[in-house]
Amino acid sequence: MAKFLKWLGGGIGWAAGGPIGAILGFALGSMIDGMQSGKYEYEPHKQPNFNTPQTTPNDFILSLLILASAVMKSDQKVLRSELDFVRRFLLQQFGSDEAERQLLILRELLKKEYDLQQVGVQIKQYMEYPSRLQLMHFLFGLAAADSQVHAAELQLITRIAGILGIRNSDFESIKAMFVKDTTSAYRVLEVTPDASDEELKKAYRRMALKYHPDRVAHLGDDVQKAANAKFQDLNASYEQVKKERGIS
Repeated sequence: MAKFLKWLGGGIGWAAGGPIGAILGFALGSMIDGMQSGKYEYEPHKQPNFNTPQTTPNDFILSLLILASAVMKSDQKVLRSELDFVRRFLLQQFGSDEAERQLLILRELLKKEYDLQQVGVQIKQYMEYPSRLQLMHFLFGLAAADSQVHAAELQLITRIAGILGIRNSDFESIKAMFVKDTTSAYRVLEVTPDASDEELKKAYRRMALKYHPDRVAHLGDDVQKAANAKFQDLNASYEQVKKERGIS
């Protein structure tokens, strides 16, 4: 447990304060009580460092876990497919040791109710927009873990997007990657089916810049790898539309 606290305290930034810090303090306190292990020295109630607001990898993953727990509980049940999705993501992106630490936090978060509005406002204030887009992509992937995005999950993710200040065009683009219909590929590219070939090409170039994994490079190689999945979805949508139109 001491190593866990050292790991967390050494890499957390703005998420140490405000409502996220309070939630984290509750989760860690419950973990320590359950393990009956020593003195708790980490101080999540301290104020954020306003001089260095850039999101750290730990800020990102803690925000992700809190939002993920809300989505997982939105339909009044936590599915094994959802837990497996989070576990696979953490294992693939962060390795076994960190994944186990983060899963311990998630288990405690699933037991707690919290003010999603306050959490979202803190994330919006301190987290860069490309990183917030990556959060949205993860939440949709989580909701679709059982092969269907349920109405309650979609409603909550839509609410989260609004709190995080996600532009509607970006939200619809990410949503189209997981909620499929005959126009999904066009919505991913943020164009309509009546767009010209030239407009389509311009849209793809614009989107490629917006969703390039390098935009979240400051969060570390692990999150950057996760962002690459969204970039691949964008490329797949573009290739699909080109094939349908016969564009070389």
